Amino acid sequence: MQLKSYGLHDIVEMKKPHACQTNKWEIIRMGMDIRLKCEHCGHLVLMPRRDFNKKMKKVLVKVAPIHQENEESE
Repeated sequence: MQLKSYGLHDIVEMKKPHACQTNKWEIIRMGMDIRLKCEHCGHLVLMPRRDFNKKMKKVLVKVAPIHQENEESE
């Protein structure tokens, strides 16, 4: 079984479309549960990570993580 690589604010495609006929979702929260926001109508969905991994088809837009540098004050 291959794990799909996804992260916060990535745009993903699910296997089944939403009621508004759009299949693009933004990941807005990650933890044991994944919160998704529909890109077309803005509907929010919360689902367990296990269910999300089964229902996700692919990552459409991968957002690069922002690395914060340690600012040392002298």
